[in-house]
Amino acid sequence: MHVPKMADLMAAGETPDVLFWVGCAGSFDQRAQKITKAFATILDNTGTKYAILGKEEMCTGDPARRAGNEFMFQMMAYQNIQVLDGYGIKKIVTACPHCFNIFKNEYPSLGGNYEVIHHATFLQQLIDEGKINMTGGGSFKGKKITYHDSCYLGRANNIYEAPRKVLEALDAELIEMKRCKSNGLCCGAGGAQMFKEDEPGDIRINIERSNEAIATGATIIAAACPFCNTMLTDGVKNKEKEDDIAVMDIAELVAACM
Repeated sequence: MHVPKMADLMAAGETPDVLFWVGCAGSFDQRAQKITKAFATILDNTGTKYAILGKEEMCTGDPARRAGNEFMFQMMAYQNIQVLDGYGIKKIVTACPHCFNIFKNEYPSLGGNYEVIHHATFLQQLIDEGKINMTGGGSFKGKKITYHDSCYLGRANNIYEAPRKVLEALDAELIEMKRCKSNGLCCGAGGAQMFKEDEPGDIRINIERSNEAIATGATIIAAACPFCNTMLTDGVKNKEKEDDIAVMDIAELVAACM
């Protein structure tokens, strides 16, 4: 798969319309790499002129800041801002709500000002513009799908409708969990919790959330965040339901229907 790199485009005197920020999970996690490939395929098929930073991309510093290491966060952020500004980047799209949130809401105070779009919103725009054509509703037509709201996309940035509109375009049956939208339950990974041990309690948050998703009777749990995907997949495996229920990113669902 050929994915254009920013350095190569600049060397050829070209500038992309959008920078695809892959993020740590999308780069290194084997499961999340599939989401990255699905989204890059969509960008290719819709004729979107994009590029990635490749090895010049560094972690946004979100987990470091959430875990309380402000010094490390600022070091990473300033390095990223230097790279982005050096290329004259104006518009960033990312499939990670954590990267999206920190670029949009926290980088500006350090001098990093960009138009930042989450891939849910970007996919909705491509569908609205008629650039994505689902072939006869695709293979998910009539399937029962439930959608899990990522905290950093939903409560932190009030993006609830875009991912649901993308799922509507699949012609599937969307079944909401009892706790959804602004009342949704965290998957248990946000705020750097992904990288630390559980605190004492009766049930792991990801198990509780996965049980809610399984209870809807949906055969697909849709997510729009690589962390949520990991946590919900673990919850489905805990119930030994991995053969019956798939946890998929909205980009994977769209790519499968194109």
